[in-house]
Amino acid sequence: MQKEAKSSYFDMPALDVSVAFPQATPASNFPTCTSDYYKFDDLLTPEEQAIRMKVRECMEKEVAPIMTKYWEKAEFPFEVIPKLGALHIAGGTIKGYGCPGFSITGSAVAAAEVARVDASCSTFILVHSSLAMLTIGLCGSEMQKQKYLPSLAELNTIACWGLTEPDNGSDASALGTTARKVEGGWVLEGQKRWIGNATFADILVIFARNTSTNQINGFIVKKDAPGLQATKIENKIGLRMVQNGDILLKKVFVPDEDRLPGVNSFQDTNKVLAVSRVMVAWQPIGITMGVYDMCHRYLKERKQFGAPLAAFQINQQKLVQMLGNIQAMILVGWRLCKLYESGKMTPGHASLGKSWITLRARETVSLGRELLGGNGILADFLVAKAFCDLEPIYTYEGTYDINTLVTGREITGLASFKAAPLRQKSRL
Repeated sequence: MQKEAKSSYFDMPALDVSVAFPQATPASNFPTCTSDYYKFDDLLTPEEQAIRMKVRECMEKEVAPIMTKYWEKAEFPFEVIPKLGALHIAGGTIKGYGCPGFSITGSAVAAAEVARVDASCSTFILVHSSLAMLTIGLCGSEMQKQKYLPSLAELNTIACWGLTEPDNGSDASALGTTARKVEGGWVLEGQKRWIGNATFADILVIFARNTSTNQINGFIVKKDAPGLQATKIENKIGLRMVQNGDILLKKVFVPDEDRLPGVNSFQDTNKVLAVSRVMVAWQPIGITMGVYDMCHRYLKERKQFGAPLAAFQINQQKLVQMLGNIQAMILVGWRLCKLYESGKMTPGHASLGKSWITLRARETVSLGRELLGGNGILADFLVAKAFCDLEPIYTYEGTYDINTLVTGREITGLASFKAAPLRQKSRL
């Protein structure tokens, strides 16, 4: 029986978006920055301005053309690692050991510029740099710093940071992974979840409870350690390029030389989180800047009813609301950096910055999603991707609610993290 030939109408590859929708430019050709309305650049030092422009140019030219493809496939773009390494931004504020030794403001604007084009790439860098590298920088021995930081700073080796567990997310200090002292080292047992970079990291910074002291300790685990397993978490709606993993530790031996001597309680972990929370606050600033820049260009290119969408009052009102949010977010983020640099930043300051900025960012990307209409659900025009990518950022490094409670505890002196005790019913 002769096979019936299929019509060429079927099974054709998708049209390139520029052909399918020629009236507006996709995000692969990234828009110029129009979101710095209050001239934030004037508040930066010449060095910080140079960092900002160097990162912006790389992200727009090297990452913007490929980000949608990798986001759709939920694969990490390993081809960009050498390009990000050449920017020399990993290690951020760490001085020496091949690290750039930026001000925290310089490090923050670099993070924002990466996030402006792609949130997944910014999360990759922040996990590697502001969590794993910073932990070694703040809590490692001199030998550990010399051994690990230079290669990490060049992105020749990649790190991840393992605190969160299946049973302990917001209540991170209650972690259940254990570290038992044995001759010459430690044996780690437990499970970690949601660990960014886990599936391809060369070293893993792992936090575990010392079975003798019941305190939290930190360890550097090599990727080829017997008993270590890392598998990818599938089916995420946001930060799809980030390879979040489940890590299993089954009698993993770590030599004494790889125990981090500066991690002896959860308070030591909080020293790292305080800095990284500032950096994470700058991710949504960058994301919303990119969304605004995209919407600003799109509304002037896209025409309906015989006029550009930018000519309609309701669209202008939404655009201005987005712009106002971004200016406020930038100024809060900048002040947070200045408080840190002057030694005045408290955990409550960092938590309020992260929670409030992500809340405003959520509102801003929602407005952008509305402005783009049907194209607001296509990753090709950035906004849909940013809309989804912001959701995990709203949640990680302390959820919005937990961060507000950290600030609430600081301003009232009363902790409200634990549930109120159950009471007997009133006889009334």
